[in-house]
Amino acid sequence: MTFVLPPTVADYHRQLGIPPTYAADRGLPFHAEADESALVEVAVSPEGRSIKLVPPAAAAWRRMQADAAVAGLPLIAVSGFRSLARQAGIVRDKLAAGQTLDAIFRYVAAPGFSEHHTGRAIDIGTPGHLDLEENFAETAAFAWLDRHAAGYGFRLSYPRGTTHGIGYEPWHWCWHPAPPASG
Repeated sequence: MTFVLPPTVADYHRQLGIPPTYAADRGLPFHAEADESALVEVAVSPEGRSIKLVPPAAAAWRRMQADAAVAGLPLIAVSGFRSLARQAGIVRDKLAAGQTLDAIFRYVAAPGFSEHHTGRAIDIGTPGHLDLEENFAETAAFAWLDRHAAGYGFRLSYPRGTTHGIGYEPWHWCWHPAPPASG
């Protein structure tokens, strides 16, 4: 069965020159855009951009951030929800700067395929490590997340060796609702 992209996403892909085989080639699932009016602000970026998540992810983030702070490890939200238009703009800006699609897609998903669209993904930093670089993995904050984030429902989306062609992103975590209890 072939997945047909929603018209808006297909338009972005055509405009940006993204091959129609992008998702199949990378094995990435489509991520629908969350209702932005239902999102909750969890922080403001240094650029003044509101960082928002869906309410249950926001609540889990706040608990996790507070517990890490008690352990002496400040966690800082760097990015959250990203609209399809914003994702397309990021790709467009990188293309304008001379990057190839292959290089861009090493760390940025095509519109429609970013977990950030769901309002459940958050990019996390700590003081001195807000630049979303692999060296975040060397921090005590990352070690704490690695041990404790799952208890709050967050999973590291792109560990080393991911099969999606996306580089290691120790800063990118996505909240997953707990499965219903069986019984």
